[in-house]
Amino acid sequence: MTEWSIIWEARGAFLNGALNTLILFVLSVLAAFVIGCFSVYLLEGRNWLSTLLRGAINLMRMLPFLVLAYLLYYGLPALGIKPSAWGAGLVALAIYHAAYFAEILRGARLVLPLGQVEAAKAHGFRPARLYWRIILPQLVIRTRPLLGNQLIYALKDTAFLTIITVQELTAAANSVQATYFIPTEAFIVVIALYWIISICLELALKWASRFGAKRGFEHA
Repeated sequence: MTEWSIIWEARGAFLNGALNTLILFVLSVLAAFVIGCFSVYLLEGRNWLSTLLRGAINLMRMLPFLVLAYLLYYGLPALGIKPSAWGAGLVALAIYHAAYFAEILRGARLVLPLGQVEAAKAHGFRPARLYWRIILPQLVIRTRPLLGNQLIYALKDTAFLTIITVQELTAAANSVQATYFIPTEAFIVVIALYWIISICLELALKWASRFGAKRGFEHA
């Protein structure tokens, strides 16, 4: 049996790993984006909460992702909390990348022209409605390339979760290569699958760019 025949026989492991990777990725980035958006809204004020939140964002940005995953999976049981590997990995991805989403959006908020904001205030928009209806859509469209890069980073960070026994795509490749001693072929498949997912993300971002151009948020 050739190496590629073995890979074909083990396709179920790769497909299950890819499915777990996609589920982890989608759920974590959705949660991270929502947390990031709320964080930027809370940072609009000048109070102890915004100061505390700013410190938490800085902490997440300086902390290696793998260390955070270790802390959640191996550290929380010492406090009586025993998360599953999957749950710990999902939470780690969400809170880690939420900090980066928040920082990207906050940077765009600092340079956002004030004309529309002042006009909305003059028309009676309250702070919450002003942020969610006027400010946030522009921030998202304006930071599309940076958000796209962060999505790629989040996708790649799922590979670290194999260290805490999450059965994602890299774990599937490790299992196949350890059983049949074919690391080159196994990881070529992994690279190809990650590449396909990344291409799909790029296409989605291009669609978002055209949508933004039609709505007048940016030029095509």
